[in-house]
Amino acid sequence: MGKKGGKRTQKRLPAPPFWPIHTKEFRWAVKPRPGPHPKEMCLPLSIVVRDLLHYTKTARETKTVLAEGKIKVDGKARRDEKYPAGLMDVLEVPDAESTLRILPTLGKELSVVKIPKKEASFKLCRIEGKTTVSKGNVQLNLHDGRNILVKVKDPRNPLEDTYSTCDTLQISLPGQKILKHMKFSEGAYGLITAGRNMGRHGKLTKIEVGTAMKPQSVTVEGSEGKVFQTIADHVFVVGEEKPLVKLWEE
Repeated sequence: MGKKGGKRTQKRLPAPPFWPIHTKEFRWAVKPRPGPHPKEMCLPLSIVVRDLLHYTKTARETKTVLAEGKIKVDGKARRDEKYPAGLMDVLEVPDAESTLRILPTLGKELSVVKIPKKEASFKLCRIEGKTTVSKGNVQLNLHDGRNILVKVKDPRNPLEDTYSTCDTLQISLPGQKILKHMKFSEGAYGLITAGRNMGRHGKLTKIEVGTAMKPQSVTVEGSEGKVFQTIADHVFVVGEEKPLVKLWEE
């Protein structure tokens, strides 16, 4: 009988190229568990602690540090070395008095950036989809696997439903309370999360309606003054006139 299901192991050579590991130094790497972020857009927590932050030198030391609950992700202690940390996740290391956020960077894809301690109290989440549930309430499906319920008084006239896909929510951590709603619209400030312009950010100057053959495109005026185009799926709104979170300097 053939084997069912995916592989439980991960070799280093075919691992995502932005992982900060030597592809030929050893044979095996940590494979992230299924979770809030896909394998191609996440970093296993053990790789973050050992290879990015250099808090430990070996996998055994990393497991010990995580088992003691010394690393928090989005306000919650994570003890699994295979936990997938991804875009916009907030990492806290109380013993080192360090607060970081996972962000896309130019030429490196995902990495970590130090942020002020006050930014650890919230997170930005992109709305990927909407679902109408019982009693006419609206469920917002966010990019990191979270689902937030918006209660509606009158299902026939849902005044509370002001949300659209591609919009961004500022939510509190770890309470998941909606603090701010930012529209995906012209004039907003966006961060590019994929494609050849990954890591760049700037003002959205024009949004063109897509068709069945052509995806919706966005024109962005970068922080350095250059203008470029990308598709809407690659744009993450991070502010209205300026970003709410600290981004990589270009």
